[in-house]
Amino acid sequence: MSAGATALLIMLAYLALALGIGLAAGRGRSKLSVSEFAVAERGLGLVVMWFLMGSTIFSAFAFLGGPGWAFDRGAAALYILGYGALGLLPWFILGPRLARLGAARGYFTMGDFIRDRYRSNVLVALMGIVAVLAFIQYLTLQLTGVAYIFNVMTEGLVPFWVGALVAYGIVLVYVATGGVRAAAWSDVLQGALMLIIAWIIGLWLVSYLHGGPGQMFEGIAAERPGFLAIGQEGSEMGKTEFSTALLVSVIGFVMWPHLFMKSFSTTERRIKQVVVSYPLFAILLVPVLFIGFAAVTEVPANAVEEPDQILPYLITDVLPVGPLVFGLIGAGALSAAMSSADAITHGASVTFTRDVVVPFRPRFSERGQLWTMRIAVVAVGTAAYYLAVVGSETLVDLLLGAYGSIVQFAPAVYGALFWRRASAVGAIAGLVVGVAVNFYYELIAPAPLLEIHAGILGLIANLVVFVGISLLTRPAPALEPEPEPAAAAGGGTERAA
Repeated sequence: MSAGATALLIMLAYLALALGIGLAAGRGRSKLSVSEFAVAERGLGLVVMWFLMGSTIFSAFAFLGGPGWAFDRGAAALYILGYGALGLLPWFILGPRLARLGAARGYFTMGDFIRDRYRSNVLVALMGIVAVLAFIQYLTLQLTGVAYIFNVMTEGLVPFWVGALVAYGIVLVYVATGGVRAAAWSDVLQGALMLIIAWIIGLWLVSYLHGGPGQMFEGIAAERPGFLAIGQEGSEMGKTEFSTALLVSVIGFVMWPHLFMKSFSTTERRIKQVVVSYPLFAILLVPVLFIGFAAVTEVPANAVEEPDQILPYLITDVLPVGPLVFGLIGAGALSAAMSSADAITHGASVTFTRDVVVPFRPRFSERGQLWTMRIAVVAVGTAAYYLAVVGSETLVDLLLGAYGSIVQFAPAVYGALFWRRASAVGAIAGLVVGVAVNFYYELIAPAPLLEIHAGILGLIANLVVFVGISLLTRPAPALEPEPEPAAAAGGGTERAA
């Protein structure tokens, strides 16, 4: 049996296992309610939360895009380590307070919180639409990664479009049936597998091609001066571009609705524990970058059509691996993409239902909401699948583009928690202006202004408009005094939309 056929069988076996765990996680629940589907009755534990939050960053973006950037752009790829180490720090401030409010007032989504604070269905719907569009872009990243993996690791036996369809079909089934609990427990399996595989491949490649990390970096520095630096001659990224790419990721990380929602899925203590331990994921990303750096002096730039394909290329054309190892590596790469795809799919479906549909159907039944969430899983996935098949952007570019929109939620969210003068009119105006500026510099302008990331330019405009108009208009009514931690420790009941 060929290596490609063996890899296909192993990857299919892995998909079956992921499906089984996802389905099993949703069993034993007497009734699948909106609260269970959206936030697992606010009962996810530390280990599950750590993998659920960590697997979101350690995805196709990290497993394929990270090596691709290291191979193509050198030191610019170190932005991923900074993003992994710092991205969750804002949650240490936001998360516990949101957890208390969510349990006491029955929040499931960012939109529930924003609606309660600003009393504006228009603002909630706008944020929901922007979020769903960004979710589609983010999910496209994962499906593109899955398609690469299936196509290359099976030596072309599985076409690009089939690979994305099969893997996402698995995700669709267990997310639609089990909600966030199914995604979370699947991520425990997928997170553990991809971490093990990443370290094995990264260290093996460095040792096989260079003898060790020191020799590898010495060789790169000698052959390509400046490639391992930022903003110097020979480097692939300027200091401003690097800094603002990191900044937009750190500010925007917890603004992703599927991550923001996790504030309502667990306790204050769990949130703080996850934040403190989360930078460990940045350390675990180091061997992923080694994969790309190891190829810089050993693989011609024209050996791959896209930098994101460097990992599959190294496995198929450079490393001396047998069919069994070939398949296990393919399964590890699949796990990286799927561990984010399930969380994104779940977040998009809940956000669309609660933040786009419910504001205009306040008497929407719980059964109707559940079925809308399930239908949204299919609709969002279909759009992302189409973009994955016809698109051409690199995985990291897709991610940074999505962050440019999501980071525009920050002024409204921080204003809702910490500024009594914040108004709904100001939040709406700021969001519209911020998103418009981001899209102009991302899609229309010939080059970024002063190399500043488009999302940061949008955020600056957003903040100025938000503050200025809020000072000129009537502030939204403040929330009731925040409950004490002891009073909010238990679950909450759902508020009427």
